[in-house]
Amino acid sequence: MQIHLPQLTTISQRFLLTGLILFLLSGCASVPGPPDERDPFESYNRAMHKFNTTVDDAVIRPVAETYRDYVPKPVQTGIHNFFDNLQDVIVLLNDVLQFKFEQAASDLSRLVWNTTLGLFGIFDVATYMELPKHNEDFGQTLAAWGVPNGPYLVLPFLGASTVRDAAALPVDIYTHPTFRGLVTDEAVSLASVGLRFIDLRANLLSTTEFIDQAAFDPYIFTRDSYLQYRRNLIYDGNPPPEEGPGLEPASDKELEMELELELELEKNNKAKQTNVPPSP
Repeated sequence: MQIHLPQLTTISQRFLLTGLILFLLSGCASVPGPPDERDPFESYNRAMHKFNTTVDDAVIRPVAETYRDYVPKPVQTGIHNFFDNLQDVIVLLNDVLQFKFEQAASDLSRLVWNTTLGLFGIFDVATYMELPKHNEDFGQTLAAWGVPNGPYLVLPFLGASTVRDAAALPVDIYTHPTFRGLVTDEAVSLASVGLRFIDLRANLLSTTEFIDQAAFDPYIFTRDSYLQYRRNLIYDGNPPPEEGPGLEPASDKELEMELELELELEKNNKAKQTNVPPSP
């Protein structure tokens, strides 16, 4: 049984209703420090960030920790690789839309080898064939087409985003293989979405633990780290210097924390690519 459009519309309505309620509740919320021009919705975003953190602490993080601690590591790696292989379809599509034809050829080869020799992506054989994993999505494609970033925006349950990335999200969902008929049973489809969500959350446990321990204001640190991360992706790791009002130079402490976070993310990524779990 396929997921019909009215069901998806109902889910979207619930997200919008949650966002509207939090937006209204955030009207009287105070925002510490001077305003940031990149974040004109900070009152709402902080309220949504608090809501997401509460849900995460109560439900999502405990499930992810149980998954990390009790599911065998080879099984976790296989699940992660399988979903990454499905994601490579979206990566390939956006390679073409951004006219990155050489990268598209590499990602097509990666998809073919992992789907065949890698048993539908469970084993990442392409990395050992020097076909690296890339990260492209429709938000980056819109950026390549000249669409501005827009304000920072925190989405219900999904977390950090921008107006441009949020607008691009339906395209990424619609072009994903699971939405395009790969899975026709509704229960299996929902279970696969849930499993992917827990897989992603489990891989971010060490990162969020670092933020909780090191960041004076986790909201600001998450916001600034996300915006920098997306900027690096859009410019393929070589972004030009940022210019414009409201962009204050980072302190040595902030730069040190961002460097540690990047190293933590890089360690997790390398561990996944080599099928070895990162050290605690």
